Amino acid sequence: MKHRVLNFTVLIEQDEDGVYVAKVPDIPGCYTQGKTVEQAMERIVEAIRVCIESDDEMDAFVPMKFVGLQQVEVKV
Repeated sequence: MKHRVLNFTVLIEQDEDGVYVAKVPDIPGCYTQGKTVEQAMERIVEAIRVCIESDDEMDAFVPMKFVGLQQVEVKV
């Protein structure tokens, strides 16, 4: 069996309860959470595998290249 190695950008945020939420922008609906960043990262790897295995279109998937993050100030 041939294996591919894919790299994904993972966004990690902390919610109001202190829980870390990990999301993969390249895969809609692919997210998980953990009590620590390390736990969230371990869980997101499994979530990515599940998302890829359950989506037939992932065979031709090419992740977008991460460019960076920007902050913008908005006066309201």
